[in-house]
Amino acid sequence: MHERALTWFRERSSSWKDWPLDRLLEDKFRQDSRISLVIPARDEADTISDIVAGLRTAFVKDAPLLDELVVIDSDSRDATAAVAERAGATVYRASDITPEHGAYPGKGEALWKSLFVTSGDLLVFVDADLTDWGPHFVTGLLGPLLADPDTLLVRAAYTRLRTENDGSTSPDGGRVTELVARPLLSLYWPELAGVVQPLAGEWAIRRELMESLSIPVGYGVELSTLVDTATRHGLDSIAQVHLGARAHRHRTDRDLAVTAAELLVVADARRASPVGSAELQQFLQDGDWVRANIRPVPTHERPPAATVQGRSA
Repeated sequence: MHERALTWFRERSSSWKDWPLDRLLEDKFRQDSRISLVIPARDEADTISDIVAGLRTAFVKDAPLLDELVVIDSDSRDATAAVAERAGATVYRASDITPEHGAYPGKGEALWKSLFVTSGDLLVFVDADLTDWGPHFVTGLLGPLLADPDTLLVRAAYTRLRTENDGSTSPDGGRVTELVARPLLSLYWPELAGVVQPLAGEWAIRRELMESLSIPVGYGVELSTLVDTATRHGLDSIAQVHLGARAHRHRTDRDLAVTAAELLVVADARRASPVGSAELQQFLQDGDWVRANIRPVPTHERPPAATVQGRSA
């Protein structure tokens, strides 16, 4: 491992057990911090209720840690929005937020749009498809931000479990992480090689930083925020917290191929000569042979929210 990455790994990694709730509450109220938790979701009616209800019980009803619990629904075709609302979340459709700025499909778009409907100076993002998780995800991610004003971004580290279609789990998840993200970091940003889960969907960030970054509209948002934060503010502005085991819904290799291409676009945009547009050529079984199938790769990035009118004060 790169020497700087190894030093960071040793000094900036902690466990969720290091961040007890009572300490976080003390820090929050002493600093007069406001915390917003955001869940981007699309077609996650099967899992989102347990996540919202569990977090609401732990950190709204039982302890006043969260000031806002928001779901950004990316035009779900199922009952995700209704289920999340019944579970206690405030729900917004991504396409209804700042419609004057248009709408794009994608996770990054949902996170960018969340900046216009939340008010927390600390933001926590949690995926909507989690099947093996715990409320300690939230306390672990918030701990370093509340303890140290120089920490700007906190990423989750965990043993990633992949949930198969039959409900079983295996510890070989993170295919795009291992095959694309980790090689990209090792080659182009080796100082970030100590980040255990560079594509973790669970992370926390200071609003001021999030609003200063351009945000890819798709799945490149985790990589871009990691690279851009390190580039602008230095490696020590980032921390990671081990959260134990995490499992989420299985995605097909074809869908992951588009995600992989998005990561390459994000990396390319931060290199010398970025591409303007991209598409992915795939092949689908068609009888005894195959047929070509072209899928567009999202390349658009939203500008820093701080430069856009209509954001929350």
